[in-house]
Amino acid sequence: MLVKICGIQTIEHAEAAVGAGADLLGFVFAPSKRQIEPARAKVIISTLPDSVQTVGVFVNESKSRMSTIAEEAGLDYIQLHGDEDTSIAESLPYKIIKAFPVTEETLPTIQDYPADYYILDSPIGGARGGNGTVFDWDLAKDLPIDRNKIILAGGLDHNNVQEAIKRLSPIGVDVSSGVETAGVKDSNKIRQFIKTAKTK
Repeated sequence: MLVKICGIQTIEHAEAAVGAGADLLGFVFAPSKRQIEPARAKVIISTLPDSVQTVGVFVNESKSRMSTIAEEAGLDYIQLHGDEDTSIAESLPYKIIKAFPVTEETLPTIQDYPADYYILDSPIGGARGGNGTVFDWDLAKDLPIDRNKIILAGGLDHNNVQEAIKRLSPIGVDVSSGVETAGVKDSNKIRQFIKTAKTK
C-alpha cells in the first residue's frame, strides 16, 4: 500500500513521514494554508532518501510555472488538482497525478485522462482537497480503472483508512488534514496513519 502525506511544510514532518514508511510526500504550491515556497520545498526535498517520491500540487496553474517550480524544487510528480485540460498533462515532462472530485458526473471521465495515478477525492469545494470530508465510497466501487492507478483521498485518518482500503482496493491512500492537529501536521498522527494504512 502506497501512502502519500500531503501538505508537508517542515523537515520535522517530512522526517516523521519518511521514518514511518511514507512512499510519497506532497508539497502544495497552490494558494492554501499548506502552501510552501519552492525554495523551502527544495531544502526539505534535499534531505529525503531516493526511495521517497515527491509531488508538487498545483491548481489551474500555467504549464511554464509548474515546470519551473518542479525543476527548482526537484519534484518527481506534478499533481493537477484543478480543472486542467488533458493537453496540459500531455505536455508536461513529468509524471502526472490527476485529482478528481468523486461524483456520478465526474467518474465516467476519469479513465480518459492521461495520468500515472488518479486521486479520488471529496467533491466538497471542488477538486481542491484537504477538507477532511469523506465521499461516498460506493460511487467508486465499480469504477472501470486499474486499481493500481487509484489513490484514495478525502477525509481519511487512522480510524477509517483500513475500511477505505478494504472497500475500494486502491494502490495507495493520500492524507493531509487527517494527520493534523488544529490545522498543523502532527508527527504522531502521521506515524499512526502510515502504520495503520500499511498493516495487512
